[in-house]
Amino acid sequence: MTPDHPALQLWPVAASATAVETDQLILAFTVLTLVLTVPVFLAITWFALRYREGSDANREPSGIRSNLIEISWMLVPFLLTLVFFAWGARLFVDSRNPPPDSMVIEAVGRQWMWKFQHPTGQAEINDLHLPIGQPIKMHIISQDVIHALYLPAVRMQVAALPDRYTEMWFKADKVGTFHLYCSEYCGTDHSVMGGKVTFMNPGDYQDWLVHAGAEQGKVAAGRALYQAYGCAACHEPGSPVGAPGLAGLYGSRVRLADGRTVVADNGWLRQKILNPNGDRLAGGGKQVMPSFAGLIPEDELGRLIDFIKAYPGPGQSAEATR
Repeated sequence: MTPDHPALQLWPVAASATAVETDQLILAFTVLTLVLTVPVFLAITWFALRYREGSDANREPSGIRSNLIEISWMLVPFLLTLVFFAWGARLFVDSRNPPPDSMVIEAVGRQWMWKFQHPTGQAEINDLHLPIGQPIKMHIISQDVIHALYLPAVRMQVAALPDRYTEMWFKADKVGTFHLYCSEYCGTDHSVMGGKVTFMNPGDYQDWLVHAGAEQGKVAAGRALYQAYGCAACHEPGSPVGAPGLAGLYGSRVRLADGRTVVADNGWLRQKILNPNGDRLAGGGKQVMPSFAGLIPEDELGRLIDFIKAYPGPGQSAEATR
C-alpha cells in the first residue's frame, strides 16, 4: 500500500462542483457544532473542578440574570441551523432535478457486479468511462437484491432496488480515475462489489467510444430483442392476435380494466412485460401475453423498453427507430 492509496486519504478527492459544495457544507456545520458545544463542555469541566466537593468556593447565588443572554443562546443557534437546513435542502432539490441535456447511463446492479451501458451501446462491467463537463444521469435498477451505487468523488449515492428504477445525476469537472462501490450490504461478496469510474476530457471520451467498439445502439438492440422474444408476432399492426399496438404507447395515459388511468412510463412498461396480468387493460379483450419474469435479464429488459419508447408512430417509418 503506497502513501497515496485512497484507503489512507483523510478525505476523498472532490471531482465535481457539487462535491466541493457538499464538503463545504459538512465542514461549516462541523465548525458550527464545535463552536456551540466545545464552550459548554469546557464550562462543565471548569465548574466541576472549581465547585467540587470540599473546594473553597463561594456557592451563594450571584443574583445576576440576563434574559437577553438566555434568549440569544437559544435563538442564534436556531437561526444558524436554519441557514444550514436551507443550504442542504437546496443541494437535495438540485440533486433530484437533472438538466434536460443529461447523458443517460443505464446501470444494473447484481451480485456482485455493476453493469453500465452508454447511449451508443457500449457496455462496461465494474468500470465506467465518462466525459467531464457533461451532466450525467444514472438510470439504476437491481437484478436481484438491494444494492447502492456510491461514487465518493462526486459525493453521490443512491439505492439500486429490484423492480424499481432510481436515478442520480452529477457533472464531473476533474479528470482522473476514482473508486465506485456498493454501499449496501448485499451478500457474501459485497466487499468486492466495486470498480472504477474514469472522468475524461470530452475528446478523449469520444476516442474511448470508438476504440471500445461501438455496439448496436440501444434502440436497435431493443429491436433485435423485440424480434427474438417473439413480441413482433403479436404487437405488429395486422397481427391476427390483436394485441395492443406500441405506436405512441410510451408516455401516454392507459386506461385499465379497474377504471384507473396510468401513465405508460419506464416502470409501468417494465411491470407489464414481467407481469402482463398485473394491470389488465380496459376493453374486455382476452389477455394471453406470457410473463417474462425470470426469463429476460434486466439489461435486456431496459433495451426492450428503449425500443418501445422509440417505436414509430402512425405514418412514421420504422427506420426512424434504428
